[in-house]
Amino acid sequence: QVQLVESGGGSVQAGGSLRLSCAASGRTFSTYAIAWFRQAPGKEREFVAAISRFGSYTSYADSVRGRFTISRDNAKNTVYLQMNSLKPEDAAVYYCAAGVVYADYRRDPNHYTYWGQGTQVTVSS
Repeated sequence: QVQLVESGGGSVQAGGSLRLSCAASGRTFSTYAIAWFRQAPGKEREFVAAISRFGSYTSYADSVRGRFTISRDNAKNTVYLQMNSLKPEDAAVYYCAAGVVYADYRRDPNHYTYWGQGTQVTVSS
């Protein structure tokens, strides 16, 4: 069982930065790939970024590549999402998710077992 708690959301002006954190409970954190998804009002949940169990593999949605960076610290049971050059279209509730997921399946929310409660990101123009 893994519990995930996101933090770091908030309000920022376009062009600004935020760093989201996803803290996990349990001693098996390195068992799981971790991903960030986001959901804006009236839209489907969409993939943002994912990182493999030990951080050797990362993937990003085209819309955030070059602006967002995902990383993890297994000693701290935490995954981070550094978000730079934020745009109004990045505004959403951001969720982290954990699962035993490999390759392109990391982009599919259906393959993740554990989810956090979400953290709100607001970007004003």
